Amino acid sequence: MATKTAKKTTRKKTTKKAAAKKAPAKKPRMNASASRAEGAAKQKAMHEAKLAKPTKPTKAAKPKRVSLLDAAATVLASAKEPMQAKAIVEQVVKRGLWKPGAGKTPHATLYAAMTREITAKGKDARFEKIDRGLFSARKGA
Repeated sequence: MATKTAKKTTRKKTTKKAAAKKAPAKKPRMNASASRAEGAAKQKAMHEAKLAKPTKPTKAAKPKRVSLLDAAATVLASAKEPMQAKAIVEQVVKRGLWKPGAGKTPHATLYAAMTREITAKGKDARFEKIDRGLFSARKGA
């Protein structure tokens, strides 16, 4: 019968001094209020640094493009009689208040937007539907 022999390991035993040298020194944990104060100080320093940076000169702002709905309100306010959406779009383009985009049916878009405004705002809407397809500016608006 074969006898089992214990396998020897060649591990070095470390002393307390050697273990103390290898372990990195831990920063003591700070309490919650000190942590908040430190964070606030960092935020304040970052804010002050941001304010101290020279700012770039701003460009002159472009005038905002007038929407078709706003332009239609202008046209209808000066119109003497109710108009159809197609005629309103023609007048808006003719007066240069709005420039058509790539869409093929701006009159359909305008019609839908005007009816949507009438439904949503009720008495406060800028438009009034007189008859099928005919709109006018609401009096007092």
